[in-house]
Amino acid sequence: MGKGWKAAGKTENAQKKGMMFTKVAREIAVASKLGGPDPAANARLRMAIDAAKKISCPNDTIDRAVKKGAGLLDDGKIIEELSYEGYGPHGVGVIVECQTDNKHRTAPEMRNTFKKHEGNLGETNSVAWMFARVGEIEATKGGTFDIDEEAIEAGADDVEKNDDGSYQFYSSFDHLDSVTKALIARGWKITASSPSYKATNITEISDTQRKDVEEFLNALDDMDDTSKVFATI
Repeated sequence: MGKGWKAAGKTENAQKKGMMFTKVAREIAVASKLGGPDPAANARLRMAIDAAKKISCPNDTIDRAVKKGAGLLDDGKIIEELSYEGYGPHGVGVIVECQTDNKHRTAPEMRNTFKKHEGNLGETNSVAWMFARVGEIEATKGGTFDIDEEAIEAGADDVEKNDDGSYQFYSSFDHLDSVTKALIARGWKITASSPSYKATNITEISDTQRKDVEEFLNALDDMDDTSKVFATI
């Protein structure tokens, strides 16, 4: 899959228990740390704040995350971005991106989740060969347009329509910034733009096996430190 794993209805369920607020706050803090606390000058931070507001994240949670990332609020915790790779049930390749303030907690939890679902957490690059490193842009645009023409003119390599009516554009990793800017120039509203993974070696599974895999992916997605999950299905 191109997008990070997210089953239908998943956002709503996670939001009820506050998990989504925690995850968007971590993305805001990381973005603020890397690019500064000014959304006008930090595109990643601006999109992270927009995503937080989209799920009605409280303003004080957003402000606190911005200040924490910028080093203006010292609570003794530093958020790191980590990734884990391995095989899930039925040989499905999986990459999990995490944002955590305690990697010594995250690693064993990740290992236990893989083991519980008969998977195997591997070393770096153990399944990366099954994916292409790409640029991924989520965007919306009103009015009538030819989506294939839009993608070609912006320099994107591929485009998919999402269930909510938005579109997912894919570019080479090196052209992420130029494609993002080209889409903006063509009137698109960018809701997310970041490096990503797209499966190039799809694992063939039956409907029965798919249930096992989706249960596993949901378990990974439910982990507090998980940011995105990519799988070869």
